This record gives sequence, C-alpha cells and structure tokens, in this order.
Amino acid sequence: MANLKEVKERINSVVSTQQITKAMKMVAAAKLRRAQDKIVQMRPYSQKLTAILNNVSAGSEGSSDLVYSEKREINNVLIVPVTSDKGLCGAFNTNVIKATMAAINTEYAGKNVSILPLGKKAFETFQKRDFPVIGDYYKVFLDLNFDHVKDAAEYAMDGFVNGTYDKVVLVYNEFKNVATQVVRNEQFLPMEKETESVEPSATNVDYIMEPSREYIIQELVPTSLKIQFYKAVLESNASEHGARMTAMEKATENAGELLKELRLLYNRSRQAAITNEILEIVAGAEALGGN
Repeated sequence: MANLKEVKERINSVVSTQQITKAMKMVAAAKLRRAQDKIVQMRPYSQKLTAILNNVSAGSEGSSDLVYSEKREINNVLIVPVTSDKGLCGAFNTNVIKATMAAINTEYAGKNVSILPLGKKAFETFQKRDFPVIGDYYKVFLDLNFDHVKDAAEYAMDGFVNGTYDKVVLVYNEFKNVATQVVRNEQFLPMEKETESVEPSATNVDYIMEPSREYIIQELVPTSLKIQFYKAVLESNASEHGARMTAMEKATENAGELLKELRLLYNRSRQAAITNEILEIVAGAEALGGN
C-alpha cells in the first residue's frame, strides 16, 4: 500500500497544477477574444482587396503585376512556417512542423529549401535541423502588428522578385473555432488568381482609375500580398490561443480525474494503516491477556 505522505504530496502537487491550468485557460480565453476579433475584421478586408485587385488586373496582361505572378522552374523554395513562441498548446506547433517537413521531403525533395520561421518554436526546431534559416523575423509575436509582419513579407517578396527564391510557401494553422485549427500549406508567390470569395457581379465593376491602371496595380499588388501575409499570421495567432485554451481545459479535467483517484488511494491507504494499528493493538492485548 502506498505511503500516506507520498500520496498527500502528490495530491498537493496535482492541486497546484490544476490551479495553474485553470489560470492559463482564463488567460488564453481573454487573448483569444482579442485575436478572434482581429481575424474576423481582417477577413472581409482581405477578400474585398483581392476582389478589387482581380477586377482591376483583369485584361491587364503584361502589366506590372506579372513580376509577382511569374512562374519559373522551381529550384529554390522559401517556406514560412508560422508557430508560437510558447508551448502548452497541444499539437499546434507540432502540426505545422510536421506539415513543413512533409512538404520538404515530398513536394520539394531535391530542391534548395530555406526557412523563414515566424515564432520561436519554428526557429528553434529548424535551426537544430541545420536548414538555412532566416532568423531576423521570428520574434514578431513579441509585439504583433502589421509593421513587424510587413518586414518579413517584404523580405519574401524581394527574394522572389530578384530571383533568390522561385516559390514562397506559407504553412500555418487556420482558425476555424476554439477547438478546430486546420493546417494550411498555401502558395504565397508566385501569385495565383483567386476565384473564390468573389461576387459574380464583381468582375463587371467599371472603375475610374487615376492616374492609370498600371499604377493602381503596381500599388495594389504589394499591398494585397502584405495583407495576405499578415492575415496568415493573425490566423495562426488566434489558432494558438484557441489551441492553448482547449489544451488547458483538458489538462484541468485530467487533473480533476487524477485527484479523484489519488484521494481514493489516500483514503484506502489511511484505512489500511488504521486497520493495521487496530490489529497490532488487539494482538498486543491478547498477548498480555495470555500471560
């Protein structure tokens, strides 16, 4: 039978852990609300900007948007895995890393792959695996805002334009709800025409453009790409807090189940100890009575 002191120490340890997981769940819930509001507001803006870009660039073959649409033979690939800075969020980080490694080992096998990690977990993982890592932007989540994310997006865009990379891919968790995050392997560059989320009538919009269609496209395309990049980071941020909230809720429930078992074990051990003491007393009394 287990020692009473050891069982009591385990109970106290589990109670302390349960208090921590409850607190972490509440913190994650508060952060999730803010992150969810950001991504919900960003999605319509991103979709509308893409729709306008598609309308403006329709029939503009040969215009300046082709610099980001140029398709080449794929030799050099830049993959942007988006993870968190911290753990304790279930399989959130692991899923992104596994998806990235799967892409490297299958779709981009034999290619020159570079990694631009966003998030400390991705940076540490791929640095240990001796991949070429661009480590200048992984701290974006310390102060998440468009300006910081824009720098990473501009690096990827400039690398594609000057021929350093032939393809840029984003790997991140898309936020569905608190309990569901879907890993996306999304082509960032070269650009592909989006046909989804665009109203059928949108292609018939006749814009009055000043100073020119080419100038508008030249301004819209980089902005649209940076917004798309920022949206992926916001999706990942909301997914992180949702995953952590779910993980901490499950951990709290598991701690409760473990406490039930430990308290039952404690009571059994205590009863066994009391029974042994009674038997010893009875045996001693009988021995004295026999004398």
